[in-house]
Amino acid sequence: MTTAVLAALLCVMALAVLALLWRLRSLYRESGNAVDRATYDTLHTAWSAAPPLRAGLVPEAARRSAPHLRALLDTPALALTDGERVLAWDGIGEQHSDSVLEIIAPAFAHGRSHVTRVSCDDPECLLRYAVLVPLHVDGRVAGVLIAYALEASAGLVRAANEVARWAGGQLELAELDRSKQRLIEAEVRALRAQISPHFIFNSLTAIASYVRTDPERARTLLLDFAEFTRYSFRRHGEYTTLAEELRSIDQYLSLERARFGERLQVTLQIAPEVLPVAVPFLCMQPLVENAVRHGMEGKVGPGHISIQAADAGAEAHISIEDDGVGMDPERLRRTLAGEPDEQTGIGLGNIDERLRQVYGDEYGLVVETAVGAGTKIHLRVPKYRPGIHAD
Repeated sequence: MTTAVLAALLCVMALAVLALLWRLRSLYRESGNAVDRATYDTLHTAWSAAPPLRAGLVPEAARRSAPHLRALLDTPALALTDGERVLAWDGIGEQHSDSVLEIIAPAFAHGRSHVTRVSCDDPECLLRYAVLVPLHVDGRVAGVLIAYALEASAGLVRAANEVARWAGGQLELAELDRSKQRLIEAEVRALRAQISPHFIFNSLTAIASYVRTDPERARTLLLDFAEFTRYSFRRHGEYTTLAEELRSIDQYLSLERARFGERLQVTLQIAPEVLPVAVPFLCMQPLVENAVRHGMEGKVGPGHISIQAADAGAEAHISIEDDGVGMDPERLRRTLAGEPDEQTGIGLGNIDERLRQVYGDEYGLVVETAVGAGTKIHLRVPKYRPGIHAD
């Protein structure tokens, strides 16, 4: 064999090896892409089912989530029930939905998944077995997921259990959301209830005193009172704008100035940039009322209240300060820890807890006070936070 022929053979063999390596590399990359695509599709399908489930186990949410849950299990049909009704059916053979409530009793009674045969007269029916898996929410069976298939393989049973466990987690988050909403609504009701009856009585008395001597001012005060009570007792909206909160505070202070006269002095320094910022409803007005109630009452001579709202980049920094009688720091600490104490201020612990729930623990109230030294309350709110907007 000549050197030229040997060189040619070696060249051909090298090219063949390179071609084989290239093919193996391509197959690996195609396999990797297929795995990646399957992973993406699964995650996307689960993500698509999550938002409806976060609304709870109700017909509309079940109807919207059922197609995605069925896609995760790759079954011909899937049903969701709360034990009293069929909330959703997705896939073929909807005539079998009439028998759903007849087969779910064991899942509710024992809280475990089980498999049952499906009675069907159609020899070509693909729904021969039903895998029933309870949906657990806070330790109770809230509903049942039913996956229908031609065969009840061990793989399908395991998959149905995992999907039901994931769906139950989403439903628990829905319960948590509702509990949080109820807690916030209760806290707002508590703040409304703490609007002093003495303030209402004193405001109306002050308005009455101007009816004959200064009818125009009496009219203005009466409008301020009406707007203040309308805002404080409104029934919609978890959040408001800082501008709306300050407008309510201005109406409140106009009524208090009618009562205290020159004794009550107020300074406001508000940066226009923070006026549109969304804040929790009634997060400032009770603090101002606290400054008047515990700062002015019992104080000899005039009192001064300062309200500031500054633009601090990504946050709005707010402070309310009075030069009144102050508070005992230890009693204040107990109030912020959740112990009720009428003498330490209106709603301080309530507002502190709401701010921490909405924005995180780093956004609680910061209070500087001492007996006889007045009180200064600081709060910070992000200028933008996803999901928080004024209603």
